[in-house]
Amino acid sequence: MLKTVISMMLLMLINSNAAELKTLNKLTDKESRVIINKGTERAYSGKYYKYKKDGTYLCKWCDAPLYKSSSKFDSGCGWPSFDDEIPGAVKRVKDADGRRTEIVCANCGGHLGHVFIGEGLTDKNIRHCVNSISLKFQEKKADNLSKAYFAGGCFWGVEYHFENLNGVINVVSGFMGGDIKNPSYRDVVRGDTGHLEVVEITYDSKKVTYESLAKLFFEIHDPTQANGQGPDIGSQYLSAIFVSNADERKTIKKLIDILESKGLKIATKIEDKKPFYKAENYHQDYYQRKGSQPYCHAYVKRFE
Repeated sequence: MLKTVISMMLLMLINSNAAELKTLNKLTDKESRVIINKGTERAYSGKYYKYKKDGTYLCKWCDAPLYKSSSKFDSGCGWPSFDDEIPGAVKRVKDADGRRTEIVCANCGGHLGHVFIGEGLTDKNIRHCVNSISLKFQEKKADNLSKAYFAGGCFWGVEYHFENLNGVINVVSGFMGGDIKNPSYRDVVRGDTGHLEVVEITYDSKKVTYESLAKLFFEIHDPTQANGQGPDIGSQYLSAIFVSNADERKTIKKLIDILESKGLKIATKIEDKKPFYKAENYHQDYYQRKGSQPYCHAYVKRFE
């Protein structure tokens, strides 16, 4: 333990950027052995050796971006290999054995592995041999994936109607709009936190539009009910749409105008998006798990 503390202090002192460091992540003993004490994980055992997802590899200790997945290649050595780093992200240090060149995170000094030149494995003729345990991965988000947030009474029923819509990737039941962080269902059901029961919809914008989602929302609940939805009465069950930008707000206003031109008095509120908190696991996919259908949500066609 004392050796680990001393090593951490030395690394902080020799790093020229130490004063600018963000809070370092807490490491396990196994991670500390490699990242702080310059150990090496066993070949072929690391999580990222054969990893092929598109994204960015970050420093496990400080979250600094180190490598793009596009520079990763399979060298057959048993550790993740990269033939290029993000400019300025990796620092080279003469290894204690005097023969190899160590690579460390330029931001925090955490040990990554070693760099080798002249092996002819790629056109760049360089190999960063990195311990998986020194890395964490941030997957690249698809440009066509977006999120939408709707509150229409009990989230079980709203979730049910959106889950099978073509283009919808995932639906999560949760809470939005209140004043406390990480509320539980028991907190929200009291009706005094300001949160509404909300579903977070992740969708593929190449397959379904935000307007199509909003239309379905207005057709699976009663947007004229001002005190809840069906038998569920209370502030947590109010009808609302939380928008992420001006275009979404414009779309919702257009649809409300259409409905009101048909004589409906719309009670749905348009609010700016706020932090979304996922509800407890037993609330997720409720009707799918129960094998039943919503008791207060039914489809009523309202748009041509």
